[in-house]
Amino acid sequence: MHRIFDPYFTTKEKTKGTGLGLAVVHGAVKAHKGAIRVTSRLEEGTTFDVLLPLVDRAAPTYPDPKRTAPRGTEHILFVDDEPAIEALGRQIFETLGYRVTTSRDPADALDRFKATPQEFDLVITDMTMPGMTGDRMALEMMRTRPGLPVIVCTGYNEHIDPQRARELGIGALVMKPFLKDDLAALVRNLLDR
Repeated sequence: MHRIFDPYFTTKEKTKGTGLGLAVVHGAVKAHKGAIRVTSRLEEGTTFDVLLPLVDRAAPTYPDPKRTAPRGTEHILFVDDEPAIEALGRQIFETLGYRVTTSRDPADALDRFKATPQEFDLVITDMTMPGMTGDRMALEMMRTRPGLPVIVCTGYNEHIDPQRARELGIGALVMKPFLKDDLAALVRNLLDR
């Protein structure tokens, strides 16, 4: 129980899950200044109570479905160790006209980048990955090519926040889950600077 919100802690077999699910939920609830209360009884079950504060403001407005996301033709390096997110990143940006190279391994992505740093116009990376964090990979890439636009995505992370990302020279920090149109607008904004 004391480790259920730890990223990558799991009691499942190696190929049956990463343990990130509850860490992402915990991060989202914490970001909204809420709390999670867990009660569990052996062979009876587990209950998760998600407690969120009341707000005194109107509900958020959602993007107009008729609005089209900004498009481009630049080359994006998309790095995420989760196969489903890697595939989603490719699909989103290819449908918007971009050339996309993906990788699930940050060390591999860094090697590919260093081999041809001028080939990539922007990097989008997950923060929490095995072997190397996204911010560390991004810093290495930005040392190789100063001014490289980088977006770091995270679901739950106590090691980076928007201020820390700015201090590192990262173009933007995006919380997961993200909306396609918002991410597309951010990509276009960074590329047009």
